[in-house]
Amino acid sequence: MKIKKGDQVEIIAGKDSGKRGEVLHVFPRLEKVVVKGANSMKRHVRPKRDGEKGQRIEKEAPIHVSNVMLVCPHTNTVTRIGYKIEGGEKVRISKKSGKVI
Repeated sequence: MKIKKGDQVEIIAGKDSGKRGEVLHVFPRLEKVVVKGANSMKRHVRPKRDGEKGQRIEKEAPIHVSNVMLVCPHTNTVTRIGYKIEGGEKVRISKKSGKVI
């Protein structure tokens, strides 16, 4: 996958399109990512002990990787990702600026 944990991404499709956030988790086998502050859902949790109340926890749900685009740290715009070999290492580059991400 071209998107990694810790990347800044923008959501390009769905109910949260236009929002930006950091990638918290990556699920390569499912081709999904979890973005901080986007695609939030409510999870109902039952009480575990007597006298304790149940509650609703709000957390982020996974989004398909095709619905997010990487934000280039140099130009602060969304960009596609390419690869280049520099010094025997494979590095990711921004297609817009051509700089290493």
